[in-house]
Amino acid sequence: MERVRTGISELDAMLNGGFMRGDTVMVAGSAGTGKTTLALQYLVNGITKFGDKGIYVTFEQLPDQIYRDATNYGWDLQKLEKEDKFRLICTSPNIFLETEEEHILDEPIKEIQPRRIAIDSLTHLEMFVPKREMRKEAYRLLMYLKTKGLSSLSIWETPQILGQSFSITEVGLSFLLDCIVLLKFVEIESSMKKALLILKMRGSDHDKRLREFKITSDGIRIFAPFENYECILTGTTRKRAEERFAEAIVEGITQEKR
Repeated sequence: MERVRTGISELDAMLNGGFMRGDTVMVAGSAGTGKTTLALQYLVNGITKFGDKGIYVTFEQLPDQIYRDATNYGWDLQKLEKEDKFRLICTSPNIFLETEEEHILDEPIKEIQPRRIAIDSLTHLEMFVPKREMRKEAYRLLMYLKTKGLSSLSIWETPQILGQSFSITEVGLSFLLDCIVLLKFVEIESSMKKALLILKMRGSDHDKRLREFKITSDGIRIFAPFENYECILTGTTRKRAEERFAEAIVEGITQEKR
């Protein structure tokens, strides 16, 4: 099946080639983990590397802030807009969810005929939708994007910073999502690091290891798995037993030489 590559080589390898075309993807994580950066990188790489035009919808940031943050990574969103390859839509969730005959996305979709879209964020819908209606409204939105042939990436902000991992049951939308990518702060030997994990990918195998990632001047880069540690997601990180045993042997040899 056709894959939608993110353009982040390590992430595409973890996804066995990329997301599936037309899938609904959620990127979940607490504030500061890089969700917006990943969403913008997904769109910019789609345009510049794979010819996929894109739309970015935000409920919380102003255009100038998005343009400014993007330039930090060398992404000229305004230039892409002038070339009719990208659209930035800043609106409020209540307008976005209006059940009028014409949707706010109809016109930009018709103008540039995108293949990718990012929504920042689904969490903000809760401010305008009763909790019991959240699943229905999210379903309506995501199905609308699917019917338009868009590969969507939606952001979900979690309150956790450290400790217990994010659970898809907290959102109540797992049946709607084809893929869930978790971004999380983890503590490794008294240092704060960022970790990425693919929690779910429907219809495809994927890398199930927790990997370190960093936000660089070029965007997100993913590195090796945390292979020498265990219980990272629970917030009680410790070295694996075999690693502790090996260190104890080395320490014992060093003490004998002294």
